[in-house]
Order: sequence, then C-alpha cells, then structure tokens
Amino acid sequence: MKITILTLFPEMFTPLFGSIIGRAVKEGKLNIEVVNIRDYSENKHSKCDDYPFGGGAGMVMMPQPLGSAIQAVDPEHKAHRVYLSPKGTVFNQDKAFGLLSHEHLILLCGHYEGVDQRVIDLFIDEEISIGDYVLTGGELPAMVVCDCVARYVDGVISGQSLVDETFGESGLEYPQYTRPAVYGGVAVPEVLLSGNHAEIDKWRREQSRLLTKNRRPDLLGK
Repeated sequence: MKITILTLFPEMFTPLFGSIIGRAVKEGKLNIEVVNIRDYSENKHSKCDDYPFGGGAGMVMMPQPLGSAIQAVDPEHKAHRVYLSPKGTVFNQDKAFGLLSHEHLILLCGHYEGVDQRVIDLFIDEEISIGDYVLTGGELPAMVVCDCVARYVDGVISGQSLVDETFGESGLEYPQYTRPAVYGGVAVPEVLLSGNHAEIDKWRREQSRLLTKNRRPDLLGK
C-alpha cells in the first residue's frame, strides 16, 4: 500500500517513521511519501496562502499549489484522495478498514483557515475528521489516519496481535498483565496464571463485555 501525504510542514512527520511503521517502510511492506506542497507553488516566493474573498480572519490555502501537487502525485486519479477536515466524516475503525481497500491513499493536510473550496470540489474524494474539535492543521490527523490504516497492511503487525483488540468484534479489549505476578500489592488474576486456556478465553471475553458495557455501551449493538 502507498500513502502520500501532502503538507506545508513535512518536518512534522518525522515521528511517523519510527517504531513499527518505520520498520514496515524500511522492509518495503508499506510505502509512505511526504510531499511538500510549497514545491508546487508557481509563486516566486513559494507562497501557498492568501486572504479570503469576502473578508474574515486568517488565511486560506490557494488552489494552484494544491491542485498542482495532487495532479503531480496522482495524474490519472487512481488514488483515493482524502482531505483531513473538521467538517469531514468522523474517523473510526470501520472507516480505517474502508481506506485499507485502496492501493494508494492521498492525505491532504489543510492549514490556517482551510483550503480553497474549489480544491475539494475538483480533486478530493472524501473529507475525514478525527473528532469534534479543531486543530491548527491537518498534519496530526493525517498521522492518526496513516498509523491506524498502516497497522492492517499485510506484514506490518502480526495477525495474532490484531485479534480481540479494542474496537474489534468484541468491543473494548480486556485488561492485560505481565510480570511480576504481584506489583504494588496487587496480584494478577489467578485465571491468567492457571494455564487453562479455555478459562482464560472465557475470562477475557467477560472482561471485554463488562468494560464495553461500562465505558462504551454504544458499541454493544454493533
């Protein structure tokens, strides 16, 4: 899978290439490219924003650099193009699986007061929000979407690690424990030390159900 990120601030994406995602990129299991929108500006000063027509606070990203950047990385419109926006559909696990079906994703990071509407109308397939709040730009949402989707690309994470995790079919994930068996006077539940895998699975399912019921009952009907 290929993910292309279009941004005014490519240096913000350095952390994305660490840990599991970075290892997957180095091993060729995932292709992530970060493209500087300023490289496509036709302005001699690489300007990419201007004042909004009609007045108002802030600046708006201009259509020319954005349109040129999108057309350069996806000239035949074979990629699925996403604009990270607080006005978009709220991102969730189902949405991540939907994005996973595309061989090439383009994530456009807005900034300032957003992008010229004509860019959205002409070049964007979908707008996505990571929550009902406003950030200074689309860089952090792009990293969230990229990380979440990348986890499910074949070979990035072992299949077993993806089983029964939070927001899977069983709702929220059950509590996890490791050594030592007693810490701070609190012991690991005995069933996890029993070696009885049937009882362990039963305990985990029950804990998952209880956590989901108490914290996210809205997930129980899904």
